[in-house]
Amino acid sequence: MGVALGDVDADLSGLRRFERAAGARARLVGIYQAFGLDQFDAELLSRLRAHGAVPMVTWEPWDWRKGLSQPDFALARIAGGAFDDYARAWAAAAHAWGRVLYLRFAPEMNGDWRPWSERVNGNRPGDFVAAWRHLHAVFAAAGARNVRWVWSPNAIYEGAIPLARLYPGRQTVDLVGIDGFNWGTTQSWSSWQSFESVFGPTLRSVRRLTHKPVLLTEVASADRGGDKARWLRGFFRGLARHREIRGFVWFNEDKEADWRIDSSNAARRTFAWGVSARKFRVPPGFRP
Repeated sequence: MGVALGDVDADLSGLRRFERAAGARARLVGIYQAFGLDQFDAELLSRLRAHGAVPMVTWEPWDWRKGLSQPDFALARIAGGAFDDYARAWAAAAHAWGRVLYLRFAPEMNGDWRPWSERVNGNRPGDFVAAWRHLHAVFAAAGARNVRWVWSPNAIYEGAIPLARLYPGRQTVDLVGIDGFNWGTTQSWSSWQSFESVFGPTLRSVRRLTHKPVLLTEVASADRGGDKARWLRGFFRGLARHREIRGFVWFNEDKEADWRIDSSNAARRTFAWGVSARKFRVPPGFRP
């Protein structure tokens, strides 16, 4: 079990609150950093490791305050080496840190809501794969073999960019991540969806591309439109059916919807039941 936190307190108090609610320790903790802007934070990563969690850095090439049009972060510029000094410094720091680190570069690339989508910001087909492979080569040259590369599309939907067009190849991907949410009726375009409705089509599509281990890198359910506790029971049963899924990272934020496991007492109790009953396997190299 893992958790993604928008902000990680210096004393890890938010992480500890989540663990108390879940009745279990988070073995993987997702944090978010801006590619090209944020420096390697060895102090934070070390605090997480001392707590017993492996960090997963979501590395997003943008300034989150500036929307979709950000030509400085165009994928062709990344592939062409515009950020190489930054990437080399980051790779050297990761290598020096020395512990296992999951790196999730530019996730949900098959959508169109971030400037690293091939449908916006002047990006063209093939640019994502080129940028990914270029950065992977920078880390390989630095000897940063402790970094595990997580390729993480959004759960596929009608109109999404086909995954085959975005997959960089087995030599540069260590783990497949999938982001998927039951939005319920929180949005004008959304409806209540089961675990299989959210993840089933994507799992089948991924298996046509690769047999790399799968991690649900962001997952959560809203409350509106259905019974969240019942959804969670279905979620844990779905994990048991899909043995290719090695674990999950719960997106525990009150953001577009209240995704938190303790948005209700029933949801919290069901989540705690699920993580106590389900013995999750872990991805290769996962050694807290």
